[in-house]
Amino acid sequence: MTKTKKIHLWIPELFSSKGGIQVFSGFFLQAIQQLYPQASLNIFVKNDTPAIIQKNIHQDCDRATPVKFHGTGITKSPFRTILFALILIITALTQKPDLVIMTHLNFAPIALLLKKIIGIKYVAIAHGVEAWNIQNSILTKSLQNADLVLAVSSYTRDRLYQEQSLAPQQVGILHNTFDADHWQIAPKPQHLLAKYKLEPDQKIILTVSRLVASEQYKGYDRLLEAMPAIRQVIPDVHYLIVGKGSDIDRINQIILRNGLQDCVTLTGFVPDAELCDYYNLCDLFAMPSKREGFGIVYLEALACGKPVLAGNLDGAIDALCNGRIGVLVNPDDTEAIGQAIIDILLGRNENKIICQPEMLREESINAFGFIKFQKNIFSYLLKFLD
Repeated sequence: MTKTKKIHLWIPELFSSKGGIQVFSGFFLQAIQQLYPQASLNIFVKNDTPAIIQKNIHQDCDRATPVKFHGTGITKSPFRTILFALILIITALTQKPDLVIMTHLNFAPIALLLKKIIGIKYVAIAHGVEAWNIQNSILTKSLQNADLVLAVSSYTRDRLYQEQSLAPQQVGILHNTFDADHWQIAPKPQHLLAKYKLEPDQKIILTVSRLVASEQYKGYDRLLEAMPAIRQVIPDVHYLIVGKGSDIDRINQIILRNGLQDCVTLTGFVPDAELCDYYNLCDLFAMPSKREGFGIVYLEALACGKPVLAGNLDGAIDALCNGRIGVLVNPDDTEAIGQAIIDILLGRNENKIICQPEMLREESINAFGFIKFQKNIFSYLLKFLD
């Protein structure tokens, strides 16, 4: 009789907030549930409370073994971190899982401790800034002893090679994914045109990002600085920035300094359910970031058939397939950003695929759809859970 495999999945949070790691973790959990319906699966979520987990989880009825969730979000920090670590250690010592998978690198030292005590195997997933320029020697040792590290982009993988001395065979690439059914091609929504007093044929640029000081690298400020030059060629161009955060005052100062009050709109927070309409409202999704681990927003825009402009110094290179399905530009070059936007909006960019909505959607799904994501996970975990 085949022994039931025991998998422990360690996640920072699933439902308390929406960010790249949270979205990735949700898709990863979904993939694991479908790939291993016979496995004993324990999910440990640090920042979600048991109540919010219970409210949001949907048990897979096809699974032979029920999934068990453990959430410590009800405990105040810093005690939450201590409690979460204790639960991870005690449960692992009791159950002796066949594999521990974590969707954030910061959990790796706990896994290393368990590896020394009971010999567990562990897989760590590396996204972006948390995996770059690591100075913590314990975390470095934990990564060097991992059975596998999965990076969401070639950029993050290469930095792990260079900075943490990881062996090439120790690091794989697992690109982000998205729900293609949620993002569809549609005409510009009339209610948003009316809301923002825009014309159907008016050229609209869109950025979706958290507007906080720690994420100024997203490049929306560079794009604002490029707007005067863009307006000289396309006078009625309009720039929508979707998001909220602590960087609003600085953004408003840039808008005032460049006289952009009549051509830039800060929409504030937009619920996930309404974001597809905003993608369909725009003629170009632009986020010339320089520290993006991957950038799920690029995939969402592509699935809506929109041209995408991104930076050429980070994980966005992978998201745009090395520029095959989008436009990559130096995120520090304001003039280059402006000229690239002008060329895209006027249909002058040499990459003609960006003017073919259905092709953009098809290519993004083929490269990053959930089925491809799930197959990639299976190929990496086969040696641990066969």
